[in-house]
Amino acid sequence: MSNNLNEDDPADPTTARVAVLGNPNTGKSTLFNALTGIRQQTGNYPGVTVEKRTGLVKIGPTYFELTDLPGTYSLAPRSPDEMLTVNVLLGEHPAEEKPDLILCVVDANNLERNLFLVSQILDLHQPMIIAVNMTDIATRNGIEIELEALQKLLGVPVVGIQAKRRVGFDALKSAMSSAISKSPDIEHDPFSDELKQRIVRLKAACPDDCQLKRFAVTRMLFDTDGFMTDQLKSQVDEKVLATLKTEQAQMQSEGHSIAESESHARYNWITKHLDSFVKRAAPAHQTTLTDRLDAWLTHPFWGLLFAGLTMVILFQLVFWAAEPASNLIDGFNGALATAVNSIVPEGTLNSLLIDGLINGVGSVLIFLPQILLLFFILAILEDTGYLSRAAFLLDKYLSRIGLSGITLFPLLSSFACAIPGIMATRVIKDRRERLITMLIAPLMSCSARLPVYVLLIAAFVPSKSYLGGLIGLQGLTMFGMYMVGIITAVAVAWVLRKTILKTGTSSFVLELPTYKLPSLRNVWQRMFDGGWAFVRDAGTMIVVVTILVWAAAYFPQNNESLLPPPLKNDAALIAANQTTLDSLDGSETSTDVAQLEEQVSLAQNRLDAYQLEHSYLGRTGKLIEPMVKPLGWDWRIGSAAIASFPAREVIVSTMGVIFGLGADTDEESDSLKSSLASATWEGTDRPLFTLPVALSIMVFFALCAQCVSTLAVIQRETNSYRWPIFTFAYMTILAYVAAFLTFQISDKLL
Repeated sequence: MSNNLNEDDPADPTTARVAVLGNPNTGKSTLFNALTGIRQQTGNYPGVTVEKRTGLVKIGPTYFELTDLPGTYSLAPRSPDEMLTVNVLLGEHPAEEKPDLILCVVDANNLERNLFLVSQILDLHQPMIIAVNMTDIATRNGIEIELEALQKLLGVPVVGIQAKRRVGFDALKSAMSSAISKSPDIEHDPFSDELKQRIVRLKAACPDDCQLKRFAVTRMLFDTDGFMTDQLKSQVDEKVLATLKTEQAQMQSEGHSIAESESHARYNWITKHLDSFVKRAAPAHQTTLTDRLDAWLTHPFWGLLFAGLTMVILFQLVFWAAEPASNLIDGFNGALATAVNSIVPEGTLNSLLIDGLINGVGSVLIFLPQILLLFFILAILEDTGYLSRAAFLLDKYLSRIGLSGITLFPLLSSFACAIPGIMATRVIKDRRERLITMLIAPLMSCSARLPVYVLLIAAFVPSKSYLGGLIGLQGLTMFGMYMVGIITAVAVAWVLRKTILKTGTSSFVLELPTYKLPSLRNVWQRMFDGGWAFVRDAGTMIVVVTILVWAAAYFPQNNESLLPPPLKNDAALIAANQTTLDSLDGSETSTDVAQLEEQVSLAQNRLDAYQLEHSYLGRTGKLIEPMVKPLGWDWRIGSAAIASFPAREVIVSTMGVIFGLGADTDEESDSLKSSLASATWEGTDRPLFTLPVALSIMVFFALCAQCVSTLAVIQRETNSYRWPIFTFAYMTILAYVAAFLTFQISDKLL
């Protein structure tokens, strides 16, 4: 157990490990948050994309360490992530100890479906508690559950709770205290005599020293193509495999589906006993509020219209509502930089603190409002039950490229920023589908690309209009840049599904939960966890890379004695005018002061441009010039592209420095537009920037991975450096090829 969960972290002898398990949408995470409060931490299981959440709750003298396992419908794993859950329960995960207690959360409104998982967990014959959640909603729906009868049937403690309102928690905690190390009172066996005999024969084939338990043997018999079967087959000898093959062949010869045999047996067992503990006060077909809402929200037309409006609102909120907070953070960073500048003399330390550290931390925090807002909205949509409906409606369309409907929300939010979009992929349960979504999310044209588009379109795309002024060429070009990313993302998703992330037909199994009010505590916890994870994990890499890029642009410093004569004059002018400015007594006119400050600024900009050209960054730009020349670029554009690696929009300010206008230049600057339009290839009169060159740059930035923040988040979410490296490689190659074709073709046509 981690020692930083709480300052009162107990010693191991007084700590019990509890695995919290259940179907999706049962309120499992709400219960986990309510029990653990702030005593929790998050991270990833080693080697997988599954998030690990642990927390502490003290009951009497004992501390219980709860682990919130991923929601699942079955213990028949179909992916490595689902296999992880089973390994944790069995105590076979190398980084996890076997739990002392399993806390299974079930939905009182869908007990028949939930008891399938309960039935499988009982096969483990481990200490277990059933928490029947949302009993209040069940009562309103005319469903009454006799908990004592259910407890007698299962042989394990059963407690009714309302996790959102914290009702039944005292009884639950009492049951947890008494259930530790206490196995079920009865031997659970839902199978027919025929299936029982097959399991017995398969178990008997195992040698005496075989460690396979009845649960494992059962899984090996029924999970013909599951991950657990592959794992188990490697642990047994040829005799066991031969017996397994014989038993499965006999089942098929008798006309039985191996996979369905287990489902039929368990559901028959559930149906047989259901009436003994579930009483319905109203007819089962009575129309509920959920039914009435679904008539509209899952309608083929009105449902899609509402989903579309929801996505538009989501996009606008993430993009616009977070702007004031982002501006506030940006203003604070500016004020902090000003304060540091007034305290620390100009030089290396000053530049490191302001241009490296403060800007690096600022580039992390500037995304935080968007991330917090996105997780807030997604948590509300999921808790209310609407997210599942929207995914259901959109699945038909996204399935054509191998994705499911749930992927649209992360992709949509990526238009604002890919960072929260990638973090939003946590709502996607399928590992491969989640990976594909993360890998294509950076192709959505985020807000950081907008300054590049605005600058180059305004400077080089003619201001022409069509259809009586309704459609403008500049607007069409902007739309085209967004479409470049969307079309490429669709193509990449299709290729990934057919190649490195190849799978069969995507099975989109989705249970539509009842509508309910969201738990504000749960919403807040998810928002906080998502924001803190970004700052803690991705932020470190972002700051480091920002400082490295700063160092590349700052070093080596100019030797004033080696400066060309015009720049020596600039250095002397700066020193003289700065001395004059420092000696002003307030009697001077504002015009005189402004003229002096402007002279200093212009001279400093020319020195900065020279410094950047001869820095390691500038030298690298000249080194790669032969590589970028086929794109229509020279070393100046190449250097600006390298400098924009921490964030795409940095290319604008870098160009401002290169062309002697200063780092404060933005995309709206007329001076920068004029400088770009008048720039020529060094030593010639040939224009550097033309419409084909502008299109080449925009296409490159529409497809490239020029954002270390995005790559850092991919690393954090996948817990691997493999996928951010892959993302950077494939996007860079795509961007280069597309920019090359764009320039070469447009240069000949325009």
